[in-house]
Amino acid sequence: MTEQPQTTDAPVEPAGQRAPEPPPTPAPDPTPAPDPSAAPAAPAGDEAPLPAPRKDRRVLRAVLRWTAVVTVFAALGAGTAYGITRADRTDLPGLATESDGRWAYPEIERPPLPSGSPGPFDSANLVNAHYADLRALLLPAPEGATDDKALHGADGWLPTKDLLELYTAEADQEEVGQLLTDHGLRHVAARGWTTADGTRTRIYLLQFGTAEVVDELFGALVRYDRPEYALSGAAETTNDEDYPASAVPAQITRYAYDEAEPYGPEQVRQAYVQAGDVIGLVVQSRKGTAAAVPFQQTVTLQSELLA
Repeated sequence: MTEQPQTTDAPVEPAGQRAPEPPPTPAPDPTPAPDPSAAPAAPAGDEAPLPAPRKDRRVLRAVLRWTAVVTVFAALGAGTAYGITRADRTDLPGLATESDGRWAYPEIERPPLPSGSPGPFDSANLVNAHYADLRALLLPAPEGATDDKALHGADGWLPTKDLLELYTAEADQEEVGQLLTDHGLRHVAARGWTTADGTRTRIYLLQFGTAEVVDELFGALVRYDRPEYALSGAAETTNDEDYPASAVPAQITRYAYDEAEPYGPEQVRQAYVQAGDVIGLVVQSRKGTAAAVPFQQTVTLQSELLA
């Protein structure tokens, strides 16, 4: 018998894929037959693809990296936005707001009332009396101002004659003095200061027995368009139309005046305030012109202390 040449079974290829050419020599292939359950081999000359699980892990790692980056930038952006909304404009370069001329006052608080005493406008206070120490109700000086010691008086009480020296005419001094006596003036507390720009401020608080007495006296001291008695340096005055009405508490009556032009050596601004059993007078002057904003600020803050 003629000896038949030995043949080796060809590897099983997936359907639709061409099998590789057989080797040129009939030498037996020492490679064992592939396991039918294994994945099909790639054609010769092609790069074998990475296993699917390894590819999935690499994609997952890339997704995680980008997610982390996006999260970090989102957190930084949110933090920056929060910082801007919380910071003052003057704290942020390029967003500073120019000063409108207001003064820097210290923190202002009403003084404590004696035990069991009502506030001046409480319903139980029928005479609208201020039971707190009148000297403690004076507005403190703004930062950097120089104190006017001439207004300290004895134990913080200013003599009435010093108050009357505000008025120009001697006849006015006598008449105002008589009005104060007739309406039972109890005492006068005063405070004053001068700021770095030369603006001089003087505040006077006059206390009486009841709000009814003050209401009668107030009508004798002021009119809508001008005060009844001219202050030194302000012979002619006009109503301060630029003063916002809403800037004063509802319980307070305020009349503000500006010196009529042409001004003298200095411009004088003044305001009378009626608050229960107290009349307040704020005078502000400066060589040349006196700014409106610090005057309105001072009158408003003093009014709030009396409310």
